[in-house]
Amino acid sequence: MKIKPVGKAIILILVIGVVFGIVRAFNLLGPPAIDKNSVVPTAGNLNDRTEASGTGANIPLPGTGAGCSDKPEVRLLGYAWNAQMGIHFANGGPQATRGSLMCNHGVNFKFARQDDNGKLQEALTAFATQLSQGSPNPDKGSHFVTIMGDGAAAFLKPLNDTLKRLGPDYTAKIVGAAGYSHGEDKLMGPATWKVDPSSSRGGLVAGVLRDGDWNIAQKWLADNGLRTNPDEKTYDPDALNWVNANDYIDAAQKYVAGYHEVRPVVRNGKRTGETKDIAVNGVVTWTPGDVTVAEKRGGLVSIVSTKEYSSQMPCVIIGIDKWMKGNRSTVEGMLQAIAEGGDAVKSNPAALKRASEIANDVYHENGTDPSYWERYFKGAQQQDKTGVTVDLGGSSVNNLADMLLTFGLVPGSANLFGATYSVFGDIVAAQYPELLKGYYPVDQITDTSYLQDIARQSKPTETAMTNAKPVFNPTKRIETPTSRKAWHINFDSGRASFSSGASRQLGMLRRDLLVASGAAVEIHGYTDNQGDQNANLKLSEDRAFAVQKWMEKAAPVNFPKGRIRIFEHGAQNPVASNSTPQGRAENRRVEIVIGATSR
Repeated sequence: MKIKPVGKAIILILVIGVVFGIVRAFNLLGPPAIDKNSVVPTAGNLNDRTEASGTGANIPLPGTGAGCSDKPEVRLLGYAWNAQMGIHFANGGPQATRGSLMCNHGVNFKFARQDDNGKLQEALTAFATQLSQGSPNPDKGSHFVTIMGDGAAAFLKPLNDTLKRLGPDYTAKIVGAAGYSHGEDKLMGPATWKVDPSSSRGGLVAGVLRDGDWNIAQKWLADNGLRTNPDEKTYDPDALNWVNANDYIDAAQKYVAGYHEVRPVVRNGKRTGETKDIAVNGVVTWTPGDVTVAEKRGGLVSIVSTKEYSSQMPCVIIGIDKWMKGNRSTVEGMLQAIAEGGDAVKSNPAALKRASEIANDVYHENGTDPSYWERYFKGAQQQDKTGVTVDLGGSSVNNLADMLLTFGLVPGSANLFGATYSVFGDIVAAQYPELLKGYYPVDQITDTSYLQDIARQSKPTETAMTNAKPVFNPTKRIETPTSRKAWHINFDSGRASFSSGASRQLGMLRRDLLVASGAAVEIHGYTDNQGDQNANLKLSEDRAFAVQKWMEKAAPVNFPKGRIRIFEHGAQNPVASNSTPQGRAENRRVEIVIGATSR
């Protein structure tokens, strides 16, 4: 018996519900209870991101009355996240108001809060399903969602695997980025972890696993050669351990409540037969989670955050390809309004104040008011409950120049989002292959043609573009390293020219540096102890310069003159014995140091 189209649609929705139920269960409960060996994460070194200057000081404030309700409604679901201040200003309220930038661009936009990734996936699926049934502007689900861009690989793989069943044009794609986290997403832990990262071994951190804040901790562990225990059912005293939280607020509350568990002890993936009662002494979260930790209990500091890893976490905008292609002017109008809203928030304190009022209306977070969102958008230092001064909050918004640089659409720039997407997709796929078996290439989940069309029609000012490009002082040394990592790049014997096997290593290094942190890069060159030591010193310098020149040529906007500094060491500081061929090979290396310079 043939199934009628309506019956097929019902079955598809049921199948999709089951699939996302499984995905959400994994997100909440973690992977199956199997012992896993702890590993050093493979995260890359994140690069500094400079904001474009604001040019929107004269953009008028939106009105408060009902706006362009004669236009079809366009809905977006997003987290409670300060990086969306430009969206809020552009909209004038939860629904587009009279005189708002959204209405000026013909978009009857509606923003609603949703912090659950599973529900965001379900909303896009419901929208795409109704669209596939012939509805030109579905009233189910959501046209768009926003998520943390570093989690996009894990978010989009199961979603698009499901949506492909509706047809190849119904998949979800990223079309823009509204802003960035710039400090509020962080790993919080005892102050000793910041001074001596190795003291974090045996720690227990609460957070949403495989999420953006978890990524920050994975990056920090990789920077410092430390191990993570991917099995949240066991305890490894030689690694950082995890307890899964329902959301970022729950993560903070677990620390405040002194949450603890008795777990079997493992070493090298093997159970020792012992058990240990362990308590949460670290958190990965974002605002207001970090504020909750500071005000309700205290005792933790920011170990590392998106202030240091400033290009890691763009607030990306995702929609259904089929609908966007059929409503191109609406998509471009929405992105143009968001870019102009970001410009206004950058330029005008009154615009930020108004955006904060709207954020408070949209998010309905207990115990907050507009001044709360404004304060923690800017970032603040305040004393926690124990009297320790801690860094809290911090986000930024994007204008058009920022968006173009995010996706590598400025001549000479690299795709910052593309690097972030693949680096953190690799982390999840490596540690949890049972949950993420690969992910889609970045060119299959992005469509930058909307931004390119906007740029052709309304070119960002030269001043904004110039100020968005990073500038560095080559005389300043790195005082606070966040990463020191050895790279074994293949050179021709006794020369500073790259051998045939070097291109892959250089490509990986470039990708890693594009998603990382810090205002400067140092390249330290080393050789083995064979031959004349003065010649070795010169060779180590020449090889470090070769890497510098390759980077500056590959992406001159992201690696301008002065960003990379060179230091030659010859045969000094060997990391292995020079008495064996293997040891000498390890000593022939360059070390890349990323960090903040002195002010």
